[in-house]
Amino acid sequence: DVDFNAEIIEYISTIESTMKPFGGRFIVHGVHAEVLEGVMPMDCIIIEFPSIDDARRWYASDAYSKLIPLRARNSKGAIFLIDGVPTGYSAATLVEKMTVGAASTPGHA
Repeated sequence: DVDFNAEIIEYISTIESTMKPFGGRFIVHGVHAEVLEGVMPMDCIIIEFPSIDDARRWYASDAYSKLIPLRARNSKGAIFLIDGVPTGYSAATLVEKMTVGAASTPGHA
């Protein structure tokens, strides 16, 4: 839910320059998701950084902090960070960790 006015245009025009020093780039920008299950009532924007620490530094940077009010006054949505999985990740690794963790927990066979 975005109110497209001069402030949000300034935000959109400026955000990319605040991301570049931290290695940030858009992966998805302002598109509707094809929802197969559940509800996704808004557009989706995904920004990738080399690390979650780079993302944190970008969000806390002076350059981006100046833009936050422009976004906050003119759009609704959630902002969150997610640490991705490493190259070569397999879901089987998670299952192994869960199995080992459950086996070492008292009361579990």
